[in-house]
Amino acid sequence: MAVEVNHRKVAIIGAGFVGSATAFALSQSGLFSEMVLIDADHDKAEGEAMDISHGAPFNKPMKIYAGDYDDVADAAIVVVTAGAGQKPGETRLDLVHKNVGIFKSIIPEIAKRDFGGILLIVANPVDVLTLAALKLSGLPEERVIGSGTVLDSARLKTELGLHLGIDSRSVHAFIIGEHGDSEIAAFSSANVSGIPLNDFCEMRGHFEHEKSEKAIAERVKNAAYEIIKRKHATYYGVAVAVKRICEVIVRDEKSILPVSHMMHGEYGIDGVCLSMPSVVGADGLETKVPISLDEDEIKALQESARTLKEVVDSIDFN
Repeated sequence: MAVEVNHRKVAIIGAGFVGSATAFALSQSGLFSEMVLIDADHDKAEGEAMDISHGAPFNKPMKIYAGDYDDVADAAIVVVTAGAGQKPGETRLDLVHKNVGIFKSIIPEIAKRDFGGILLIVANPVDVLTLAALKLSGLPEERVIGSGTVLDSARLKTELGLHLGIDSRSVHAFIIGEHGDSEIAAFSSANVSGIPLNDFCEMRGHFEHEKSEKAIAERVKNAAYEIIKRKHATYYGVAVAVKRICEVIVRDEKSILPVSHMMHGEYGIDGVCLSMPSVVGADGLETKVPISLDEDEIKALQESARTLKEVVDSIDFN
């Protein structure tokens, strides 16, 4: 029997760059009244909790502390950021065996506490680790989701907003597939306030659609590498993306986000987790949203899934 969920409590596992940035973003959000940080280095988690908690007089009331796995039992959301970081020249998939090993020590600890909330995987490679979390936790699929391409899609909207000289919040577009090198910019379904992307581009004086789309997709795909090359890690963007996912869950917004989840035959893909738009709410993933894709995008999505499947098949999850 799962422990009763405290809908105002979040747990963050991993107090590194991403975990601490996420904790800071959530401390500003007003979504939770209690936040626990857990890390193999307890002193690091305690230091981060102390530092963030000193801003309490300027924020909404929140209890922030370092804890252990017993503290996850009643959390509404457990955010897992723990894992080895991506180094310059290293792909997200290069991290897989190191981080699956780390997950083998983390996820069963969560499961044995009869955790009844949502498990949100952020560590990379997020699609493979979302699958690992599913296998290692035994939780229902709708309650195990990855941050997926939520950040990538935000990067795409940002790039399109800059290209068109408009507010990026008026752009509706998704990156789908792997959060990584085989990701796909779904331009065929992209629009600006309901106007098809190419039509809007022409309204703004842009006519070389294929050339522009290729350049924008490359910039989005390589964004993390460019940031890592300059500052050795990425954490602010993903922290805000995680805050948004938590917001959608806590407020039961039923918003559509491209979170990573298990595929069961959609677009001919089965047995891997990857990112596709889905309705997300208080119970986690509610409904998968079948967006319109052209033939080339479907082929690229299937190829992305094959890339992930090869990696998954090489892993011992026991």
